Amino acid sequence: MGDFDDLLKANRDYAETFDHGGFDGKAHAGVAIVTCMDSRIDPLRMLGLDYGDAKIFRNPGGRITEAALEALVLGVHLLNVDRILVIPHTRCAMASSTEAEIHDRIGAAVGQDITWHAFHVIADQKAALAEDVRKVTSHPLIPDSVKVGGFIYDVDTGLLNPEV
Repeated sequence: MGDFDDLLKANRDYAETFDHGGFDGKAHAGVAIVTCMDSRIDPLRMLGLDYGDAKIFRNPGGRITEAALEALVLGVHLLNVDRILVIPHTRCAMASSTEAEIHDRIGAAVGQDITWHAFHVIADQKAALAEDVRKVTSHPLIPDSVKVGGFIYDVDTGLLNPEV
């Protein structure tokens, strides 16, 4: 496990002061966030939330995929979610590259043709966000009482900009 020793040590340090045992796992602020996997995004802090306040689902581009919809339905019906934020971000690789560019870069790294793998780049981030919000609001298992918003997070200012 030598490759992970630094992380395991950090985890042991974290566990020494861990005081959230027994937590019920619900979203205590009623919030679910779908956002990108980008490490510049700190979903809880950017919204003034804390441990246990929100359910967070992350994927490349912060898109509403079938897996994201599954998580949101579970969140709404089992985990106290009544507000959903869909949050892609500025300077996202998924919105600033073409499918061909990503294929070329990864293909060169692995030394083979990878055009068989789709990466679902985003040609128009605002249009994709509007479509993703529509996917959530039109889902038959997400009631109209759940509030859904689309925002773009600016990685250079830290501001969340309402879009949908």
